[in-house]
Amino acid sequence: MASLNVYSALVVLFLTCGAAMATKENDQIIKDNNCETKMGLPCVLEAFTSIFETGTISSKCCGELVGLGKVCHSALVKRTLENPLFKDLSPARIIVKSIQTWNNCLALIDSPSPSA
Repeated sequence: MASLNVYSALVVLFLTCGAAMATKENDQIIKDNNCETKMGLPCVLEAFTSIFETGTISSKCCGELVGLGKVCHSALVKRTLENPLFKDLSPARIIVKSIQTWNNCLALIDSPSPSA
């Protein structure tokens, strides 16, 4: 039980309880798809750093991100962007980084291993 679930740390630390319609829609998507239980905390932090800061995401965490699914990934990123703590970030830049991270992970997971 030491492993926390997807974005749970971010929910506690970063996400708002705002009443905006978009927040409610993203929250419903996240709830309906059980998004907050599909990644371990270390990979959540790697993905977050890769998208919202400057960092890389490991092959292992790419596997977890792809396993999370694009619907969950997008909803979690959008919900995080709605948080006032991130008001100084460029949403367009974050969306681009989110898509780049997703596409890079998808390519990494879909590519055959070098030893094959």
